[in-house]
Amino acid sequence: MRNFEEKTIASETIFSGKVVHLQVDEVRLPDGRTAKREIVKHPGAVAVLAITEEKKLVLVRQYRKPLEKTILEIPAGKLEAGEEPSACAARELEEETGYRAKGLSHVVSFYTSPGFADELLHIYQADGLAKGQGNPDQDEFVELVECTLEECMEHIQNGDIMDAKTVAAVYLWQNQVLSGR
Repeated sequence: MRNFEEKTIASETIFSGKVVHLQVDEVRLPDGRTAKREIVKHPGAVAVLAITEEKKLVLVRQYRKPLEKTILEIPAGKLEAGEEPSACAARELEEETGYRAKGLSHVVSFYTSPGFADELLHIYQADGLAKGQGNPDQDEFVELVECTLEECMEHIQNGDIMDAKTVAAVYLWQNQVLSGR
């Protein structure tokens, strides 16, 4: 197997924000040449696959400024420093939707955009949902939406669901349904 590792020669942080940091690394390529890499550093995030007793997926409708549009997403949020992903999943589910889960189980973790970012996203499945009162962050405006699997598939087709975590969650749910889980 060939070695594709790129060795960092120099690294410069050019922006530090509330959510992300941007750094530019100079790297030595496997063939000895050098190149620049722009890297978004992110603390990681969680998302929750929450299905009600009525077999509906819990979603939030939210405006996303980078997209300049409103989309449907599963509840999700950024990990705080030192926070366990399962605790973040429970917190985000309740804050955004009002639902509490009796249990959360890890389903999958994946890098969202490994070509330029180190964000690792963890998807949890919520079990034993109990409805409560949501409490979104002060700068977060969300609307609770619950959809059947068929409705979710339609939302994917018409572009209302377009983010990777929600598309992945819907297909995970579809796989569970098809396999009888």
